[in-house]
Amino acid sequence: MMNTIRIFAPLAWRNLWRNPRRTLITLIVVSVGLWSVLAFNSFLNAWTQASKDTTLQLLLGQGQIHAAGYMDDPGVETLMPPPSDGLLKALGDKRISAWASRLVVPSVVQSEYKTLPVMIVGVDPKAERRVSSIPGKVVEGRYLNGPGDDGVVIGKHLAERLKTGLGRRVILMSQGADGLLAEQSFDVVGLYDVDQQTEDYYVFTGRAAGQKFLRLKDEIAEIVFTIPNDQDLAPVIRALKDAAPDMDVRSWKQLSPFLAATNSFMSGFIYIWLSVVFTLMAIGIVNTQLMAVFERTHEFGLLQALGMKPRLVLIMVTMESTLLIGLGVLIGMAMAAASIWATGDGIDLSGFARGLELVQGGQVLYPKFDAGSFVLFSLVIWILGIVVALWPARRASRCSPVEAMRMAT
Repeated sequence: MMNTIRIFAPLAWRNLWRNPRRTLITLIVVSVGLWSVLAFNSFLNAWTQASKDTTLQLLLGQGQIHAAGYMDDPGVETLMPPPSDGLLKALGDKRISAWASRLVVPSVVQSEYKTLPVMIVGVDPKAERRVSSIPGKVVEGRYLNGPGDDGVVIGKHLAERLKTGLGRRVILMSQGADGLLAEQSFDVVGLYDVDQQTEDYYVFTGRAAGQKFLRLKDEIAEIVFTIPNDQDLAPVIRALKDAAPDMDVRSWKQLSPFLAATNSFMSGFIYIWLSVVFTLMAIGIVNTQLMAVFERTHEFGLLQALGMKPRLVLIMVTMESTLLIGLGVLIGMAMAAASIWATGDGIDLSGFARGLELVQGGQVLYPKFDAGSFVLFSLVIWILGIVVALWPARRASRCSPVEAMRMAT
């Protein structure tokens, strides 16, 4: 078999360039098709990662811990005590990069002109900076100075809706620990700018200040934690559940099913695109290869008349397709690698910021070179291309010498 390959390889290569135009068309079809798959896969992965990071870095984190029942009925009745020693030890796991405790309760905010429903989020600013991007999104004024800071930081859009602004006072109302209405005025010390939904819904103050406002002791609503490596998420969740069996420990996939579904869909969408691209490529490959076979019917018949077996004709034509598609795959890989390298510093989508806010998409995408995907998709395209080309090769091997001679005359 190796001797046959050594004999036919140079012949197959020369046969490819007997019709340069057809060869170039096939190369363009294969290379552009593979380039679109590899580049789109890199772009899609960057988009998915940016959207996921943007959402998780706002408030969600990689996971959260709540008291049992809090997620069904958030309020002062379903708060939890500060983490126990066992839970603190579990939170100190080296796989957890940071964590923070928060007081989160439903409330109503009132300005001179309007009253709107919000969520009060009491935070420790130092810890919050390690788990959330919101402290860095303050565009006017300042963020909170400490857990006892009784100022409030609100969203820009919420400030517009309330017709209030920096330095003004708003009134927060919620249910206190004693079941009575808690009401207090707060100074607006900062405005943050993220997506509109978050801006309209969350108002931040110091955790201790929030506890004092609601007449609480040291109760909290949640513990949010971040995990740099996604592969560590499941074992860390199990460890936290073991450390606090009476608590409700959930990963971001459970906290945000829509984000999890979107992330899963985006991961599988590339295979849909691969199917579409390959279908178009297969039509082009079969068309050009069949044209080549029909034009060379006399040649194949003459070769068989001179003693070449049909099996060898099949091998020769298949080898031509293997070399042609293989060259197209190499060109496509080079084009995709160049495209990814050219955009390695990031693709700035800030011009579409308002539209991206609707899906909490990242404003800068960083396509990355994924060697595994390059090898997998390139190999799939090459193998499937050869399989598709077997049909024209089989037709060539079944050419009758007599019929071929008759067609030539």
